[in-house]
Amino acid sequence: MNSPIQGQVVAAFSRQYTVELSDGKLLPCLTHGKKSEVACGDIVQIQRISDAQGVIKHILPRQTLLYRSDAYRQKLIAANITQIIVVVASRPSFSDELLARCLIAAHDQQLETLIVLNKSDLLEAATIARAQLAPYRAIGYRILELCAQESAAPLRPFLQDHTSILVGQSGMGKSTLINALLPDAQAPTREISTALNSGKHTTTHARLYHLNTESHLIDCPGVQAFGLHHLDFGAIEAGFVEFAAFLGQCRFHNCRHTHEPGCALKETEQNGKINTRRLKLFQEISQNKS
Repeated sequence: MNSPIQGQVVAAFSRQYTVELSDGKLLPCLTHGKKSEVACGDIVQIQRISDAQGVIKHILPRQTLLYRSDAYRQKLIAANITQIIVVVASRPSFSDELLARCLIAAHDQQLETLIVLNKSDLLEAATIARAQLAPYRAIGYRILELCAQESAAPLRPFLQDHTSILVGQSGMGKSTLINALLPDAQAPTREISTALNSGKHTTTHARLYHLNTESHLIDCPGVQAFGLHHLDFGAIEAGFVEFAAFLGQCRFHNCRHTHEPGCALKETEQNGKINTRRLKLFQEISQNKS
């Protein structure tokens, strides 16, 4: 029997995976059983079953794991990443709730974060999107504006020395960014469905690309929802980073920051020190984590 060999999962689709070996060769791999816990970015041990196929036998310990979940199942997104890049666009309009959920998940895994506002050349729409992002800029999130169809160069410095993942709704321009950064990737792009004001899914599986020896980028399918069922109330609370200075100051130790008297967050919001929309997002997400 062949000895186990080690590699990294660079593409994940259902229960089929592409593993990159130490010599750079790619090997299609499967997993045993019906349920797979393998994610793109995982370092794995595999057993060759032929020259053209292997079986994943073991997942090495992960540094980070980004995933979403509801009450019934979880969806692994990527492992061993160091940075999440949430891509939004001037058009179609984006969900600030989805953005907030992505940032909560990133905070839970202690990931670096960057918000990219794509299609900034659409001046009127960009003005609206910029206003929607203003509360995030005010609390310290990095926001980069660009037009991926013209140039992705402004993004490159942010990618150096990171394993980054591009996350966002369909139609935000993630595949266009990938094509601009890696012309050989040939990630498929499509026109936006203006009738639905949403993008058509163009990426069908997570894929890891090497920008250079120190920097890597994972593209994944567009997400329309980002369930946080796996996070408890405290983790969601901590994910709203601007709340930190006021936590523990409520009259009741188990305050849910909704209707309770003496809530420090509500009082701070009324004084204009916490954004009203952000507090409402917290209330909605903490009550409905899926």
